Amino acid sequence: MANAPTSPLATYIEHLEKGELAYQFSPDANAAIFYPRVICPFTGSDKLEWRISKGTGTVYATTVVYPQKGDPYNVALINVDEGFRMMSRVEDIAPLDVRIGMRVKFRVHPAADDEPPYPVFTPAEGAP
Repeated sequence: MANAPTSPLATYIEHLEKGELAYQFSPDANAAIFYPRVICPFTGSDKLEWRISKGTGTVYATTVVYPQKGDPYNVALINVDEGFRMMSRVEDIAPLDVRIGMRVKFRVHPAADDEPPYPVFTPAEGAP
């Protein structure tokens, strides 16, 4: 299977390893597609293009998780400027200080142990 295509998830993780937030774009739907997939959820087309986000967005929703052990942490839905929404977290700020409407920028949380890298966000410069 040397010529087997790379899975969308593997391609997405390869971009994260390079410090890039990749997403797919459907020309037929004229829409950004996220989470990576094989078929456009709007049209059923398999014509999807990979694009690289500029990595900026706005907090759409936020909550704080209080685990039984460890420190509380933020979980947020981020509206990325290219037109898709993703679940992530906002770091480098107290979890209770993350606000809806806050501008944020992407960075990669590096791989650790058996876990792949994953996207997180930090407050953008000048964010309230």
